[in-house]
Parts: sequence; C-alpha cells; structure tokens
Amino acid sequence: MNRLRLWLLAVGGTGLAALLAAACLDLPDFGGRWHPYGERAVRASLDRHTANTIASVNFDQRAYDTLGEMSILFASVLGCVVLLRQARDEHRARPEPAEVARPVRRYALLVLPVALITGLYVVAHGQLSPGGGFQGGVVAATALHLLYLGADYRALERVRPLGVYEVSDAVAVSSYLVLGLAGILAGTAFLANTLLPYGTFNTLSSGGSVPLLNAAIGMEVASAVVVLLANFLDQAVEIEEEQGS
Repeated sequence: MNRLRLWLLAVGGTGLAALLAAACLDLPDFGGRWHPYGERAVRASLDRHTANTIASVNFDQRAYDTLGEMSILFASVLGCVVLLRQARDEHRARPEPAEVARPVRRYALLVLPVALITGLYVVAHGQLSPGGGFQGGVVAATALHLLYLGADYRALERVRPLGVYEVSDAVAVSSYLVLGLAGILAGTAFLANTLLPYGTFNTLSSGGSVPLLNAAIGMEVASAVVVLLANFLDQAVEIEEEQGS
C-alpha cells in the first residue's frame, strides 16, 4: 500500500512538474514590455472604475479564488476552535490583574484607537489604495489586543464578546456567498461585478460590488483573527488542568 501511494505521488508530481515547466516556457521575457495579464487586469480595473488594480483582481476578476482563500481561513479558525475547546479535565481560573509598566500602558492605550481606525480605513479604501479587507482586517483585530498589553486580560474580555465575533465571522462569509448568488439570480454569473453601477472613478462609491466584497472580507478576517487569538489566549491565561489529572 505504501509503495502504491509513492507511485501515485510520483506520477502526480511528474505531471505537475511538466505542466509548470510548459507554463514557464511561455512566460514573457524578464524586463520586457509584453505583459498580457497585467495589461488586461489594468484595463478591466479601469473599465469598472476600480482605482486599485489589486482589489479589482481579488474581488472582481478572480473573486471566486478569493472565496476559496476566505474559506480556508474560516475552516482553519473553526478547526482551532474545536481543537482548543475546554476539555473535561480542565477548568477556568480567573486571571489576576497584571502589573503593567507605565510607559507600556500609556503608549499601548494611545496607539490602540489609532491602529483600530487605521485598520478600518484600510478596509474602507480597499478599492482605491493599497490594502483592503485582508490587511485592514488583521490590523483592526490585532489593534484590540493592545488592550491586553496596556491593561490586562479582563479589560480585553470586556471589549471582546467572543460570541459576537463568532456570529460576525459567519455573517461575513454568508454575505460573500449571497453577493455571489445575487449575480446568478440577476442572470449573469457567480460573483460577477454586474449588480451595481460602477460609480465615479477614484471615489468610495466606485467599483460596483468590489467595495461590498472587500468589506465582507475585512469583517471575516477581523472576526476570525479575534476568535483565533481568543482561543489561544484562553489556553495560555485561563484554562488550566485539574489537579491530580
């Protein structure tokens, strides 16, 4: 059985290597002026009034691939929640208030609102400037945890109701799927950017459905990161094994 698996792996790997080699032979010359994919991506981005070509690629031209990336994150967080759940031989011990140096407390609490607003700004302007839902979502989620560094774990728990973020994560994933299905109901294609007017170029209302899909990703990433860090912090700070187990 092991030999059969190795043969299957070898055959599959050889086929994949051959396909990659064939693709590389047809690539444009390094430093040349012929960039067919880039030119088409930029043209499609401008046609649909999306100033940030990367956002156009992620949430329009290959929005289906982005759905797969979001699904991987969602499944990974779900797996961590299942694996890190409180076991029968464990109990929760309320953490004691931590002593925080004044400079750390001062600067952490000062940077927290700035980092949070920056994350939300990056999400909101994803179709206009570098960044977007993935980057802004991570910034916004980690900004909340500056409260853990600047105050203590209990303060973080008060602004991090875990159930709300779990629901928010599921709602964000569902919203992305609903926007995709809306295209089918409208008679076009799944996740096709044809539902909304493209708006005025280089404004917040531009890009058609790109800002909505970008916002859904930002909401999903932020919620997923909060849930993920919450489960790891619970294991490190609150959950302890029963004595004598």
